[in-house]
Amino acid sequence: MSPKRIFVTGASGCVGHYLVETLIKETEHDLFLLVRNPDKLKVDCDARPGITVLPGNMHDIEQFGDLLKTVDCAILAATAWGGPQEVYDINVVKTLRLLNLLNPDLCQRVIYFSTASILDRNNQPLKEAGEFGTDYVRSKYVCHRQIAKLAIAPNVVTLFPTLLLGGDATKPWSHISSGIAKEFKWLNLIRFFSIDGAFHYIHSRDVAEIVRHLVDCPLTVDDSHELVLGNPSITADQAIEDACTYLNKRIYFRIPLTQRLLDFIFKVLRIKVEAWDRFAIQYRYFTHQNPVTPATFGQLTYCSSIADVLKLSGVPPRKH
Repeated sequence: MSPKRIFVTGASGCVGHYLVETLIKETEHDLFLLVRNPDKLKVDCDARPGITVLPGNMHDIEQFGDLLKTVDCAILAATAWGGPQEVYDINVVKTLRLLNLLNPDLCQRVIYFSTASILDRNNQPLKEAGEFGTDYVRSKYVCHRQIAKLAIAPNVVTLFPTLLLGGDATKPWSHISSGIAKEFKWLNLIRFFSIDGAFHYIHSRDVAEIVRHLVDCPLTVDDSHELVLGNPSITADQAIEDACTYLNKRIYFRIPLTQRLLDFIFKVLRIKVEAWDRFAIQYRYFTHQNPVTPATFGQLTYCSSIADVLKLSGVPPRKH
C-alpha cells in the first residue's frame, strides 16, 4: 500500500494528539498537520519522515488551497467552543470551505468529526439539537445537513463520538475525563440516588484506532458512512454501581431522582438550567444504534468498562 497524503485539522486537541500519535507510529502516510499553535502539539513530529506541521488557523484555510487539492485523505477534527460567531464560523463556514477546496476525484476519503448529540436513538438527526442545542451542538447539526449537498459528500465518513474520554501527562484532557478526575468525590452522594438514563462513552485512543482503520481499510459503497463511536450503552445506575465497586463503596439505599426532585434542587440551589440542559434531563436515554469501537473491526478496545474509565481518568482504585 503506497503512502497517502493526509491533511489533519485539530491535531493539538485531545483526540488530535491520539490521532497523530497513532498515524505516526502505525502508518507510513505523509501527514500535514494544521496547528494554530505548534507549541501545543506534544507529539514527536521528528519520529519519522513525512510529517509536516503547518502553523495556521481554520480562519485562513484558503491559504492551504493548493495543498488541499493534492491530498488523498482529510481528517477534520478541529472544532471551536467559544462565542456563537466563532463557533459558527469555524464549525460550519470554514469547515464547508475546506471541504470545497478538496478535489473529489483525488481525495477518496474525508473523515469528519461531528457529535452524537445531534442524533436521536435511531441515529437520525435530532431536531431539538438544531432548535435549542448549545452553540456547539447547533453548529454541528447545521454542518451535518450542509455536507450532504457538497460534491465531496460521497467520500465523507462522518463520525459521531459519544462521551469522549482521554488525556494523560503528554496529551490534553477531554472535558469528561478532567471532570471525572476532579469531581469523582461526588460519588459519595450520587450512589444513594437512582438515575433513570443511559449513555455511551469512548476513549480517544480507541477513536484513533478506528480512524486509522478507516484510512487504511476504506468502507465499501454499501457500508454506512455515518458511524456512532461508543461502547455499548450503559445505564446510569449500572455505571454508579460499577464505580462503587471500583472504589469499594457500598450502596445502602437509593432514592429515585425524579424530575420534581431535580426541579426542587435547582430552585433551592438557584441553578439556572438552559433549554438544552433541560431537554437532556428529560430525554435521559442518549443511546444509539450499532455503536462502533475498535472491536467492531477486529481490534482490541482500550477502554471498555467503567473501571477503565476511572483508572484512565486518574482515579485510583480503593482496596477492600
